[in-house]
Amino acid sequence: MINLAAVATTPTLTGERIRLVPLGPEHAAALFESLHDPESMRLTGTHRTFTRADIDAYCASRAEQDERLDWVIEDAVTGEYAGGIAVNDIDADNETAGFRIDLIETYRGRGLGPEAIELMLRHLFDEVGVHRVDLEVYAFNPRAQRSYEKCGFVVEGRMRESLLWDGQRVDTIVMGLLRPDWLARRSV
Repeated sequence: MINLAAVATTPTLTGERIRLVPLGPEHAAALFESLHDPESMRLTGTHRTFTRADIDAYCASRAEQDERLDWVIEDAVTGEYAGGIAVNDIDADNETAGFRIDLIETYRGRGLGPEAIELMLRHLFDEVGVHRVDLEVYAFNPRAQRSYEKCGFVVEGRMRESLLWDGQRVDTIVMGLLRPDWLARRSV
């Protein structure tokens, strides 16, 4: 059973090298900058351009949201913005959730994605009570797919040619992780 109280307030989660902190107005400038990075836009399939006013309003509204979890990934030593992770599509009836993650360029390839994902998964499985977590990754991002696999996600399917990027049609790979598989990984 989903613990909706564990979704109503986004907690701070601390790892070895990073902290997940609730997204708020103080993160608007860094988020705005990251959303205009061409490589981040490509890796996340983001076609839309956001204005600073859009981002300011979004960041200011996060504390009022009780149906999703939005975190900033911070460097635990410097407090610098490293990216974001969001749990969306929480389905209490089916005990499922989806998520997305992005890291800014200077933090990619350093193993921080799996650390952030593990912190999020611990919260989702232990506190929120989900049974399944899923995600989508584009076929042109094998590095991200490997990171998800390190965290226990398995490929469950493929949505063929679901993204049109720079004139090329790209497949979306669907991945999932079930609570029993996550628990088995933790006990090893």
